[in-house]
Amino acid sequence: MTPADLSRAVLSAVRSAVDGGELAVAVPERVVVERPGPGGAGEWASNVALRLAREAGRPPREVAEVLRSRLVAAPGVAGVEVTGPGFLNVTLAGDSVGALVDRIAAEGEAYGSGDALREAAPVAVPDGSELRARIVAEAAGRLVRAQGGSVRGGGAAPVPAGAGRDEAVLGADGLRWALLHPAPHDLPHGAEVLEQRARNPLFRVRYAYARSRGLVAGGAALGIVPGAGPVSGEAARVLTGLLGEQPAVLVAAARKGAPDRLARQLVTLADAFFDFHDSCDVLPRGGEKPGAAHRARLALAEAAGTVLAGGLSLLGISAPDHL
Repeated sequence: MTPADLSRAVLSAVRSAVDGGELAVAVPERVVVERPGPGGAGEWASNVALRLAREAGRPPREVAEVLRSRLVAAPGVAGVEVTGPGFLNVTLAGDSVGALVDRIAAEGEAYGSGDALREAAPVAVPDGSELRARIVAEAAGRLVRAQGGSVRGGGAAPVPAGAGRDEAVLGADGLRWALLHPAPHDLPHGAEVLEQRARNPLFRVRYAYARSRGLVAGGAALGIVPGAGPVSGEAARVLTGLLGEQPAVLVAAARKGAPDRLARQLVTLADAFFDFHDSCDVLPRGGEKPGAAHRARLALAEAAGTVLAGGLSLLGISAPDHL
């Protein structure tokens, strides 16, 4: 079960409680699940009970208990605990890491695409002849269409090849990143996008992908086939959480016509990949024999590379296997 799946399960619990007459509230359009904060429990948490309490005219913990009794029966949920003033803390059933890795392997770079915007109104994207507007409109349109939606505006997109002096200096990929990564109110990046060093976010994202491919190739040379399974450690937990959140990130970026949100998420994901990579031996060292732990770590690293490549593709940026 991914965070998006869990979000839908929590929303279903709210709808069920309303239909059953236990809660008198308007069912929200969406519910956010996040990692538990201090004092929390389980793998994921939601503050939906606190959000609904005033409208329901009941204490938040009471609302949370109503939802807990329904959510705990959802497929893929092992347990639900109410903590603090009324947070729902969820523990998933089975090997959630393995299930996520298997899903990413099956869907490939299309992981996170869907039909979330199929029934939504067209998403507004920049409309104009200025280069930044055209590149943002092009990437935003790609995001929206990946969620089954349509756009309005962006009359000057797509962007023709050879987009002037800036592309001659930065290259097509560098130019797109320079214009897409900053928030709309920030100035575009400059020549720093060409730096082959850690302070360059584009380099970190592409190097994380290339490193994941290198690990898979190294594993193949040792006869290690990636195999989904449990992976321990805080760094692995953070990386898995970000991979699971990717579908929701893509939907949110598409709804807002905001490719910069995706670009910044890819940087966060790349940094989490390196933290995971540095926290454990993905491949055996010395005379160590390959085991299930290595196969599971390699599968998680491969999944991270797949998601990074898919995100870059949506931005119109290539993901080279070697840098």
